[in-house]
Amino acid sequence: MELLRFSAFWCGTILFGSILLGDTEASIMKVKRLCKFCDVRATTCTGKGSCKVDCEITSICPNDEDVCVSIWRKKDDNVTFDTVCHNPAQKLYGLILEDYNNSKCEMKERKGMGSQFFICSCSEDECNEHVFFNSNMDSQVVAVILVSLVPLLVMAVVVITSFYCYRVYRQRKASSRRKKGPPLDFSDAHAIMIDDEGSDSSSTLANNLNHNTELLPIELDVLVGKGRFAEVYKAKLKQGSSVSEEQGFETVAIKIFPYEEYASWKNEKDIFSDADLRHDNVLHFLTAEERKVQRQYWLITAYQPRGNLQEYLTHHIINWHDLWQLGSSLARGVAHLHSDHTSCGRYKVAIAHRDIKSSNILVKNDLTCCLCDFGLALRLDNTLSVDELANSGQVGTARYMAPEVLESRINLENIESFKQADVYSMALVLWELISRCSAIGEVKEYEPPFGNLREHPCVESMKDSVLRDRGRPEIPNSWINHMGIQMVCASIEDCWDHDPEARLTAQCVAERFDDMEYLDKLSDRSDSEEKIPEEIFVVDEK
Repeated sequence: MELLRFSAFWCGTILFGSILLGDTEASIMKVKRLCKFCDVRATTCTGKGSCKVDCEITSICPNDEDVCVSIWRKKDDNVTFDTVCHNPAQKLYGLILEDYNNSKCEMKERKGMGSQFFICSCSEDECNEHVFFNSNMDSQVVAVILVSLVPLLVMAVVVITSFYCYRVYRQRKASSRRKKGPPLDFSDAHAIMIDDEGSDSSSTLANNLNHNTELLPIELDVLVGKGRFAEVYKAKLKQGSSVSEEQGFETVAIKIFPYEEYASWKNEKDIFSDADLRHDNVLHFLTAEERKVQRQYWLITAYQPRGNLQEYLTHHIINWHDLWQLGSSLARGVAHLHSDHTSCGRYKVAIAHRDIKSSNILVKNDLTCCLCDFGLALRLDNTLSVDELANSGQVGTARYMAPEVLESRINLENIESFKQADVYSMALVLWELISRCSAIGEVKEYEPPFGNLREHPCVESMKDSVLRDRGRPEIPNSWINHMGIQMVCASIEDCWDHDPEARLTAQCVAERFDDMEYLDKLSDRSDSEEKIPEEIFVVDEK
C-alpha cells in the first residue's frame, strides 16, 4: 500500500513538471521574434517616403531580446537594403539602436558611415519589411515652421492694418487741406505731390482715372506743341471736377489725337496705363479719354512749364551741376524703361522707347528730365514672336536712329537690340547737353546732333553720314579739359558705338553718373545763364 502511494506521488510530480515545462517552452516560443532576414540585397528604393524591402525570407530571431532591423545604404549608384535580427543591447555597425520599441520601422540617417546610411529598428513581427523615411521628422519640421510663422503673420497683419489706417488718415487730412488751400498748378512739383500728400499707389491712381465713365470738365488754354500725330495743349481742370477736388490738380497737359490716329493714341495709352511705368523721370500720366463729340482721343498728363529739353537748351546755357542733374535723370528714366523689375524688385515688362530725342524729353522745375511721347514705344514681352517684332517697322526720328535701325538690320531674335538702339539715341541727347554747358569753355548756339544736315534729314541722308562715313557728332579736345565732361564723353562714345553689343546699358550710364556725384559737389553750382526767361513752349521735331 505504501508502495502504491509513493508511486502515485512521483507520477503526479512528473506529470506536473511536464506541464510546467511545456508551458515554459511555449512561452519561450512566443517571445522569439519573426523578422525579415536577408542580409544585403540590391534595391530600387530611393530613400524617400515609404518602401518595402526586397526580402522574401522570414526568420525566427535566435535570441529572446532580438528586434527587427533594416538598413538602407547608398554609395554612388549602388543602393542596398540589409535586414537582420539584432539585440539592441549590443552595437550594430558601431551604432546603438535607439528606437526599437516602435511598432513601425522609421528610418533615421546616421552620418560618418562612409555612405548615405539610414537605419531603423522595431519590435513587432516582420515590422522591418516596410520602412518609412523621415515621416516623423517631416511632420515635426512642418509643425516647427507653422509655430514660427504664426507670430510673423500676426505681426504682418498688424503692420499692414496700421499702415492702411495711416494712409486713409493722411488722405483725408490732405483732402481737407486742399479744399481749404489755393488752386494748385499741375507742374512737376505737383505731379509728384500725389505721393507726398498721401494718395494711393500709382496703380490705384491709374485705375481710378482710367476707368472714369464721364469725361473730365477740362478747359483748353493754349497750344504748346504740335507733332506728327497729335497736338499738345496747356489746359485747366474746372473747379468742382472729381480729380480737381480729390487730387488738387488744376493745370494739366492734354495731348489730342484726331480720330484717324487711334492706333497711336491706343499704343501710348496702353504704355502709360501700366502702373509699373510710374517713375520720377517718366511723364506723370492721369487718364485717357475718347471725345466722341469732337471726334478726338485725349491723353491727360502732368504739365511741365519749362518745356522740352531741346527748347530749354536753345534758350539756356547750363553749368556742370545742371548737366549732371539732367544727364543722370535722363539715364535713370531710360534705365527704368528698360528694366524688367521695379525699384522694389517686382517683375515688370521692359519697354523700348524707340524715339528718344531732346524734344521728347521734358524739363521739370527741379532741372531733372522726364521722358514723354510713348506713341512708338514697344513692350518687350518675351511672348512676342519675331514676326510681331518685325511688323513694328522702322520707326523713330531719322536724326537719332541707330545705325542698325537706319539699315533695317536690327536683331529681332534678341529683344535687347531695341534697348541698344535707345542707348544710341540717348548718347546723342547727352552730346546736346554738353554742347550747351559752360564747363566746356566757349559755348556756341544750340545745334542738334549732325547739325550740318538739313533741319529734318531723311533716312537716306542719315545713312550716308552714320553708315557710310561712320560719322558721329564732333567732340572737340577743349571739351575734355573738365574731368566730369571727360567722363561723360567717354560714356557717350561707348553708347554710340557702331556695334550694338558693345554699347553700355542705360543702367550702367546711370551708375557712371552716380560715380560723378562728388564732382558735382565740388562744382560752383552757378545759375544757368538765361537768354529767354519766359515760359518755353513745347515744339516737337518730327
